[in-house]
This record gives sequence, C-alpha cells and structure tokens, in this order.
Amino acid sequence: MTRKKTKRSLGQGAPFPSREQILEFIQQNPQRIGKREIARAFNLNPEQKKTLKKVLRDMQDDGSVQRGRGRRFSEPGTLPPVSMVVVSGIDVDGDVLARPLNWNTENDGPPPSILMAPERDGRPALGIGDRVLARLTPVGKVYEGRTIRRLETSPADVLGIVEMVGGEMRVRPTDRRQKSDIVIHAGDAGSAGAGDLVRVELLSGRRLGAPQGRIVERIADAEGPRAISLIALKERDIPIDFPAAALAQADTCTAAPLDRREDLRRLPLVTIDGADARDFDDAVFARADDDPANAGGHRLIVAIADVAWYVRPGDALDQAALERGTSVYLPDRVVPMLPEAISNGWCSLRPDEDRPCLAAHLTIDADGVLRKHRFTRALMRSRARLTYEQVETAHEGRPDEVTAPLLGEVIHPLYAAFEVLDQQRAKRGALELDLPERKVILSDDGEVKAIEPRTRLDSHRLIEEFMIAANVAAAETLERKRAPCLYRIHDQPSVEKLRMLSEFLDSLDIPFPKSGNVTPAGFNKILKRVDDTAEKHLVHDVVLRSQAQAVYAPDNIGHFGLALSRYCHFTSPIRRYPDLIVHRALIRLLGLGKGGLDDADLDLDELGQRLSDLERRAANAERDAVDRFTARFLADRVGALFSGRINGVTRFGLFITLDETGADGLVPIRTLSDDYYHHDEVHHTLTGRNNGRRYRLGDPVEVMLAEATPITGGLVFRITDGGNDAPTEARRGGPRRTPRGHRRR
Repeated sequence: MTRKKTKRSLGQGAPFPSREQILEFIQQNPQRIGKREIARAFNLNPEQKKTLKKVLRDMQDDGSVQRGRGRRFSEPGTLPPVSMVVVSGIDVDGDVLARPLNWNTENDGPPPSILMAPERDGRPALGIGDRVLARLTPVGKVYEGRTIRRLETSPADVLGIVEMVGGEMRVRPTDRRQKSDIVIHAGDAGSAGAGDLVRVELLSGRRLGAPQGRIVERIADAEGPRAISLIALKERDIPIDFPAAALAQADTCTAAPLDRREDLRRLPLVTIDGADARDFDDAVFARADDDPANAGGHRLIVAIADVAWYVRPGDALDQAALERGTSVYLPDRVVPMLPEAISNGWCSLRPDEDRPCLAAHLTIDADGVLRKHRFTRALMRSRARLTYEQVETAHEGRPDEVTAPLLGEVIHPLYAAFEVLDQQRAKRGALELDLPERKVILSDDGEVKAIEPRTRLDSHRLIEEFMIAANVAAAETLERKRAPCLYRIHDQPSVEKLRMLSEFLDSLDIPFPKSGNVTPAGFNKILKRVDDTAEKHLVHDVVLRSQAQAVYAPDNIGHFGLALSRYCHFTSPIRRYPDLIVHRALIRLLGLGKGGLDDADLDLDELGQRLSDLERRAANAERDAVDRFTARFLADRVGALFSGRINGVTRFGLFITLDETGADGLVPIRTLSDDYYHHDEVHHTLTGRNNGRRYRLGDPVEVMLAEATPITGGLVFRITDGGNDAPTEARRGGPRRTPRGHRRR
C-alpha cells in the first residue's frame, strides 16, 4: 500500500529546529542517528531537509557533532553502548587498551580511549590484535570496556618491511603511527626475507611484549625506489590490477560509429596537457563570435572523451571504475581508473584519429559571461597534441614546427577567449590562494633527481577556465530540467572556523568579521593586503585551513571557492567517476543515445559520499608517495641545515616546510628543551613560559635534519636558531650518520 503524503510534508513543514534542539535530540538517542531520523523526528519537508544537511555540516565542522559510519551523527568522541573493538596495546601498568574497530581517523578525528576490564570466568586474557564485541561505559573522557564475546574474524593486517634484529625476524610497519615492530617466529615467515615488503596478520592472544604476527603476503622487494609508490597504494587499499572481466571487455572495444553524432572532424580542436601525460580527455577550440549582437564575444567548443559509450552502467568496466573512483597519480606511475585500452586508447583524443566525444558548445560575451550553451554527442579528430610549455612559448612569439601553423587559427583565439574568461573570474571574486605544489623528478632508474616547484603558466590557467565554463554549462543544463546530477559543492566556512580566523587575524591587526555573510572576494582582500609582507605565507595557510572541503552531492549549494552558484565535474571522465555520472545524466536528459544514467544510479546521495571518500583516499596516497620519495631524496643529508617556515603548530611540536624542496617534517616539542612551551590554538603559537620565545605559524626558521625515514616518509627536524644550537657537523652543512637511538618509528 502506498502511504499518502500529508499536507505538512508537501507544504511548509514544522518549524525548523535550532542547533540546540538538534543536539539535544542526538544526545537523547543512545544509538547513532542520521539525517533521515532527525528530519523525521522534526517532521521536516524537502526544502527543510536541504537546510538540515547544511546545518549538520556546520555542526560537524565546529565540533558540535561527529559523523561515523553510515552517515550517522553523535556527540563528538562518543561510541555506541555496544561496539566492536580491537586490542591495540598494553600500557606500562599492564592494562589492556583498545580502539573502535572501524574508526575512520581522517573523517572522525582521533578515536576515543578504551580501557578493557580484566577478563572474567576463567577466560584467557586479551592480547594485541584480539577483536571483541564489548559493552562500553563512559568514565570521564575514556571508556571502560567489558567483553561480551570474542569475534571469530580475521586479525588485523599490517604492511611493513622485514628486518633481522639480533637474529630475530621483525617487521617494521610502514605507517608512521605504528610504533612497535612485529616479531615473526620461525615457521610464520613463509618465503619472505630481509628487505621484503610484506603484509602481516597480527596474532591474537599476546598480552605482554612486542606484538607477534604471521607473514601472509610477500608483496615486493622493498629496497628499490619503485616500492615507494607500491607502499602508498597498498596502505590505502587502492586496487592496482583490473579484474579479468574488465580487461576482457576493454579488449573487445571498437571504434564508435558516426551514426547520429555531430561531425566535428574538420574543426581544428587540439589537446593541451603536461609533457608526461598519456591520456588526453579534453580538446578545445575558440573563435571570435561573428554575431553582431555579441560584439567582442567568443564561441568555444570543449570536447570531452565519450567514456559513457564504452563504459555502461553495471558492466565489468563500470564496476572496476566505481571501485577506484579516480585515477591515482604518483611520481613514478599512474594507477588509472580504467584499463589502458580505454584510458590511453579508445577514449584518448589522440591526434589524427577519430574519437567519440561529448561536445559543449559555449557562447560567452565580451565580459566573459556564459550566455548560451548546448551539448552534442559528436565525432572529432584532434589536430595536434600540445603541451602547456609549447602553447605558452608559441603565444609569446617563439613557435615551433608544430605550433607555427596553428598560431592564427587556434592558439591566438584560445588566448583571446581566455583573457575575457579570466577577467570574469576576477570580477566574480573567485578565491585566489597561492598554494605552491612540488614535483618529484625521477631518473630512469627511479631515483629522485630533484624536487621542484610546479610551474603555473597562463596556458594552465587557460585550460582551467575553459573546463570551468564547460562544467558550469553542464550543471546549468541539468539543474534547469531538474535532472539528477552530482554537483561539485563547496560550502562556505563554518561559524566556528570564521571565529577562529577572525581572532587570529586580529593578532596581526587585520580586521575580519567573526560571522555574517563572507565571500571569496572578502578573503581575497585579506590576501592582497599581505601580498608583499612577511606574513603572506602565514595568512594564506590560515585562510586555507578555514575553508570547508569540496565534495560531491546531489543537492546543489554552489561552489564557494569558485564563487559559482552551480558547478559540477564534466571534463575528466577518463580519470574521475563523478564526471562519468554527469555525462550519463546529460545523455539521458538530452536523448543522446545509449549509455545514459541508469535508474540504479539514482541513489546519488550515497554515491556522492562514496566518491568523495575515494577522492580523499587517492589524494592521501599521492601525498604519502611524495613524502616517501622526498624522505629518500634527503636521507643522505641528515645533519645538514635548511631554511624553512612553520606550517603547523600543535601541542606536540612544530611542522616545518623546507624552502628548497617543500618537504614537510616535525620538530618534536621534547627537542625544545630550553623551556616549557604553551600551545595557543587560536593564534597558532608555542610560547616559552619562562623565556617568552614564541614560534608562530608562518615564521621562517632554520632547522637541522635529524632523521629521514623513506619507509614511512617521516622527517624529523631540530630548530637551530633561537637558542637551540646545531652540532658542529650540521653547521658545515654536510651529511652525517643518524645518531644511534634516533631512528624514526
């Protein structure tokens, strides 16, 4: 029987609850609850549910609530009365410590502390790695856990490197948060030997001493530089190999027919990518608009590889792509979202080869405002594969044999359109943060030759603005017809983050409102004010940390950073699954043939959350790999001095970014031994209680590299100025051996 909707559910709904009422409702429910339960409790209508989603996001940002598994909310640091936990250690008093089994540290912060009560009824004591269903009782800021039953599930796995220590085999974890080596007894090593990268199954029941384990997989020789990326991928559980069914499907793909497609093969579309790019999923073209009603305007075409033609909802390729969510780009390899036959073959817009595409036809006026747009399914033929450097050099008047014939017809019109798009970006006030990136340069044998800042040319910005225009057009098309869409949303900063930012800027005598209507343009005024000052890096860092995280969601709230009211990702379906969803939505809406959005794909709320998580997973793996390559590059420079700046201030130390390489490392607070230091979270400082010395976010410092551990990517520094002198060897700037006892765990 179909339940009839009440007038209230379709109309105004009940009065919207205050934050205090929402928090009280969450506190009164012993089990975690989600947005659906809160909306039902307060009888909210569809429009109010959208508001609720934003309020809950703000409450999560400012720490009022936390979100756990299944998008359930609870008070920060709280756990259900009955939870699955894993024994994580034994403290100095012999008490058993545990942590929640499936706690997501990246999303939910540090897990609450759990102290397990002694086992009763003659049951054997719990050991490291044991998993139990426990009844949890809050006691102050920690939990007391009592075993209900032990779980017969597979023990936890740890990734690590095999070492021989005093004739005993041990595995040294690759995760810098794992502090203890794992002992491997004879018979539990399999074929693994010293220097191997392995996966270890922790053995349960070990109460005292170092944890013990069994090697269940030998992955690779960990000595070579190529293993660094492999560690990052394995730690994040990123699939490397494709299922046989997906590879077989990719091998059977053939050229797409012209059929009812628009024929764009005579247009001089070109691809512009990095010199090392192998997949080309976007091509561009521009010309001056000859319509007298649009004097000074331009017509653009952004053609995107038609991945939806080859990857259909629910097939083997689709399942493999959804498992990955995105391609992963590491210094020595790319782990693609789709097999090479698709990503570098049929969906790569190679020059002089017919390729299917979805084409965005865009018309902009003399101010760079998007006036008209339409989408077609087309067949194109790229005129040339160009690099950013090639295009920039040609535009500056130094063309080569490839770009010279394209100058008048292709390159100059592209820059003319870019100029007005760039002016429009500045006019609408998109957030302009200066965020330098580093690039790892490898030799042929995989060793690090150099670490350099990535150059950012006008040609990079040109492609960026063309892609933004196409993304906006896709979002407008879908929103206008109320069609399903995965928007790329970026919320404005939470009230709590704005308050903390305002208090910090006050310390620099920079006025900024603690609340109210903030805009990207308002942030840009702050950034421009410090542009030529010593505080530039400091303020850019703090403004960045005040921002919300961009995610994928079916409910549009706009993109704050780009200052756009609607935005989605349409331009990279080879490497991002959300773009494939947008392609399918357009195909379905516009009746463009096969491969449209399937009804099974319409649970976009859950899909958006999943794809946002997979995007973060890939970004973390990319960062981890760069950190490890950087640590390998610096390993023979232990003891040398470096200039840098403070990029993080915590109660346990200072995070430093080196000027030369952009490498990040920690100065442990215990090494600031000349005083007791107080941590000020609002002003991002550590201040000496007696000497008054202050270390502040953004301050320039000179540091000595004390430890570099490529296995974990960990770097440890010591401050050498401000009273903490470096050893004589360090002053000479040469490499020296790491002192005994200072190995980074």
